[in-house]
Amino acid sequence: MRRSLSMPRTLASLAALAAASAVCAAAAPVTSYSADPGQSRLQFTGVQAGAVFTGGFHKFTAAIDFAPDALAGAHIDVQIDLNSVDSMDKDRDTTIRGADVFDVAHWPAAHYVTSSVTKTAAGYSAVGALTLHGVTKDVPIDFRFTQTATGAKLDGSANLKRLDFGVGQGDWKSTEWVADAVKISFSLVLKPKT
Repeated sequence: MRRSLSMPRTLASLAALAAASAVCAAAAPVTSYSADPGQSRLQFTGVQAGAVFTGGFHKFTAAIDFAPDALAGAHIDVQIDLNSVDSMDKDRDTTIRGADVFDVAHWPAAHYVTSSVTKTAAGYSAVGALTLHGVTKDVPIDFRFTQTATGAKLDGSANLKRLDFGVGQGDWKSTEWVADAVKISFSLVLKPKT
């Protein structure tokens, strides 16, 4: 005569199976990528004297660990050479690099590193610490991750306030001529690390 499983035993088996699945999901491997500098872009948009302008950085590195089914292991680390700023205006670029804005003589680089990544309806959201002008603050980013035949692509944006980081001293501290709000946008073409 076949013995039926008791309810407590069945529930215990299901709980053990769920726990094992959770462990496997958490241990799922991520792929390590680096951004292709020739095909990737990192830009910012601001407002000066009521007119919108866009600039970018020619030199930056991005190291990405990511897999859509292993977000616990996801990690984004970006280093930016602030000397490489280009806003399509030489006089403005000189001011941006100067002591009253980025002050690249003292703080030549910016650094962004994530602490968590979560899934959203539109893609993914990450919380990360941005260190800029000697100040570190959390800045959330929203992004989309797309796998390609040769690697992946990561596109997204963030919003920040420049004065939160002390970017703008002297006459440039006023928001009368330069708005406080800055939008960051990025499109990174990712190659798997070998």
